[in-house]
Amino acid sequence: MLMQGCAQNTVIDKSSGREVVKTTSSFDVKQVAKSDIDRFADTYRRELFGNLRVLAEKLYRRNPREWRKGGHVSVEVALDKLLDPRAGWRSSEIGERQGTDAILLALNVDFAGDRVAAFINGLGGMFNAAFENKTEFFMLDGLEAQKFYNSARNVEIAAWKLANARDAAGNLLLLSNEMNPPPLVSNLSFEREFGKMIGHLDLITIALADRSNRTISRVAQTIASAVFLPVGIK
Repeated sequence: MLMQGCAQNTVIDKSSGREVVKTTSSFDVKQVAKSDIDRFADTYRRELFGNLRVLAEKLYRRNPREWRKGGHVSVEVALDKLLDPRAGWRSSEIGERQGTDAILLALNVDFAGDRVAAFINGLGGMFNAAFENKTEFFMLDGLEAQKFYNSARNVEIAAWKLANARDAAGNLLLLSNEMNPPPLVSNLSFEREFGKMIGHLDLITIALADRSNRTISRVAQTIASAVFLPVGIK
């Protein structure tokens, strides 16, 4: 049985920017050490970061001035730099800020850097911390349900702040969803990407809580005045 089976390789689909799993006939012995929850975590991590890439591209295309701040020649070049895994969700513009601190910086009126990069780095760093900075999971890896629950709520807060952060003149700091009166078509695609990410995080929360029989500390907040929840970024 160990000599047969299939292996999964992750590649980037150039047309959509998402990570895609391709199956080959060779057997990957690492799969022997994986439980169902490990494979579940692998899949949802891939989907979550795929959604993040889509969101980054949408924000750059709606806010071209942001990628131009970095001196990039195109959106594609800016995305390649922003999403390079070797960068570790950090950039010189945000300094030591990570996770929700980077998100707050992106939506600070006085911030002069690339707001999209700071916002995406913040989300990516938070997700990475929830996954314990790992890209693959095995039976001995411990993931905490509470971190994913907190991350899901933080995405809700980040989406609200993104849609409402304005400068002194009342202009949005970053354009995202666009509400148009009929017969014009509204653009709610950003909301859908946020919704997908929240859904992935909540599903992981439920799966991990069921496995460990732990109770999640749920927090009731008014979204307009909500504060970001801790995820444990190191």
